[in-house]
Amino acid sequence: MSSGTTESFSLKDKVIIVTGGYGILGKSFSEAIALAGGNVVILGRDEPKGLSAVKDIEAKGGIAFFAQADVMDEDSLIRAKDLILQRFGKISGLVNAAGGNVPEAVLQPEADIFSLSMSGMKKALDLNVWGTLLPTQIFGAELVKEETGSIVNISSVSTVRPLTKVLGYSMAKSAIDAYTKWFAIEVANRHGDKIRVNALVPGFFLTDQNRALLTQPDGSLTPRGQSIIKQTPFKRFGSPNELNGALIWLLSDASKFVTGTNVRVDGGFMSSSGV
Repeated sequence: MSSGTTESFSLKDKVIIVTGGYGILGKSFSEAIALAGGNVVILGRDEPKGLSAVKDIEAKGGIAFFAQADVMDEDSLIRAKDLILQRFGKISGLVNAAGGNVPEAVLQPEADIFSLSMSGMKKALDLNVWGTLLPTQIFGAELVKEETGSIVNISSVSTVRPLTKVLGYSMAKSAIDAYTKWFAIEVANRHGDKIRVNALVPGFFLTDQNRALLTQPDGSLTPRGQSIIKQTPFKRFGSPNELNGALIWLLSDASKFVTGTNVRVDGGFMSSSGV
């Protein structure tokens, strides 16, 4: 029984694409996939960062490949798909990790609420929504050819508990929630259980994008960071590797009957009333 259970979590022989796979969370995802026996494809615009991440994974005995592409550029995604198929012959899974907040879509407390940057809001929506839909469109058809394929989107706690400042990001991730459920049902109606579509919902993890919002230059917490820790029962931020267990489960055959679901990894943030 135990060996069968262990095998169901294995990603051996699977080819998993991670968009933005060299960022703080993305690189952690990529390393975890390789550790679970998968062939990981790191996809992004920055070739030096991508090749560096590949080198780190290979140094640990994993199999990794870098494909240069912009998640909002359909032609570059098609070229990347062709390279991946030439290298591995198949695509088994996709993690849509590219995305995040953009400075232009942040509204500071002192700012006029009727002076929202429309261009900033659009930029946040483009990056997070179209940056998820386009890769899914390009790579998803290849997943149907596999016995089981898995797509993991990245949602946010801000879709349910509104957070100040980050309106553009919150709207974009709310759209991802709707898309995850819609696409999971529609692809199942057409292809049965060939493709599962779920979303990972991280709580608060320090990344390059939010570090200045949550911490001071000396590492101490900003008022916003303090408020988040107060509302998080575990009383700390998450470590990137603490997302990996849920990710591997969603990508592996251990979750073969799971689709259209959001999986929270948030230290209890969403469950806490703050009282």
